[in-house]
Amino acid sequence: MGPTASGKTALAVELVKHFPMDIISVDSALIYKGMDIGTAKPDAGTLAAAPHRLISFLDPAETYSAADFRRDALQDMQQITEQGRIPLLVGGTMMYFKVLHQGIAELPAADPQIRQQLLDQAQQQGWAAMHKELVAVDPQAAARIHPNDPQRLQRALEVYRATGRTLTQWQQGQKGKNGDQSWGGAQEQFPYRVVNIAVCPLQRSVLHQRIEVRFREMLAQGFHEEVRALYNRGDLHPELPSMRAVGYRQMWDCLDGKLSYAEMEERGIIATRQLAKRQITWLRGWNDLHWLDSLDPELFENVLKILLLNDILCKPTFSR
Repeated sequence: MGPTASGKTALAVELVKHFPMDIISVDSALIYKGMDIGTAKPDAGTLAAAPHRLISFLDPAETYSAADFRRDALQDMQQITEQGRIPLLVGGTMMYFKVLHQGIAELPAADPQIRQQLLDQAQQQGWAAMHKELVAVDPQAAARIHPNDPQRLQRALEVYRATGRTLTQWQQGQKGKNGDQSWGGAQEQFPYRVVNIAVCPLQRSVLHQRIEVRFREMLAQGFHEEVRALYNRGDLHPELPSMRAVGYRQMWDCLDGKLSYAEMEERGIIATRQLAKRQITWLRGWNDLHWLDSLDPELFENVLKILLLNDILCKPTFSR
């Protein structure tokens, strides 16, 4: 695990080269087809050397929930372990990691009419006003959900309007087998022992610099043209989860004439830094987490020590 631009993929690929591991992507943006540059999706050469599961399988017009991820990831993990290999989960979507391990409360099905009403209201009033509405009806959920997280805000308000019960009441009414009151659902118990490793540069300023450099590289690689192709499809809109992804939202506003190119670039970098901050906040509350400096020259060796101590690997016999 780790924030965006921290070096997770490079480390994962190095591990796959030397050990019987298969990568499962834990990233809510990499799932979409045609969204390659702005998501920093591994290139064809990297994927040939280290195939990733759960990337590039969904059209950007479709939606994909954390519960969907849990189902698919558990299926892939079972296939990998049955082949005598080790699932290596790699990504920065902390909600996916959380739900995978602890389950999620079974909530009412989505109501398209209420959802559209909420989207229309948000367009008129802004998501900050929607967050204030959630504070009034479900302060516990509002404390967990950031005002800049439209998808979760929308879902929390949708559940309340559709059922008259808050999201918190639904979640607390279904304690899962893993014993987590807020997240547990009716799913089966998580059947794996996990070693949690987070990689991140020790200095926040270094991470910010890496984010800026990578965003500018994405622009040089054709990010503008990538989003233009999505924009010109005609069936996508900025309220879809895919188009709310960091970078894509700012580029869409640029294509819509709401931002200049320079403003898009600046806001895209700022939004990515804010995402990294939220990811680090999630990780600070994580139990049994091994924090490592992603710029440490001995990062690979340090990871191996952790895996060996936890009996994940036999003693390595290779030379690097």
